[in-house]
Amino acid sequence: MNTDVMFLDCPAYMDNHGAMRCGLPAEVEDRYTVRSSDGPMESAKIRCPRGHWFNGPVEFLTWDKRLDTPARRETGPRRQDAAAPPAGRPTAD
Repeated sequence: MNTDVMFLDCPAYMDNHGAMRCGLPAEVEDRYTVRSSDGPMESAKIRCPRGHWFNGPVEFLTWDKRLDTPARRETGPRRQDAAAPPAGRPTAD
């Protein structure tokens, strides 16, 4: 009897803009191997407490939290625009 329990962060998007992910611990319900042209791929079926479920290669079910930032909300000018003078003012030569 195998008593190991494995969890992955749920990769489901929680909004229509792709800015927020679920991130709850999703239990790995089943692990299996799938053949591919590049060799065997470790795959899994996962389910989180909110009811999201996914089935596929583990490399596609995991996500790097450091790279997943909310949609950027710019309140000021962009960096390249910051050097431009305000509208209506001549530029200094």
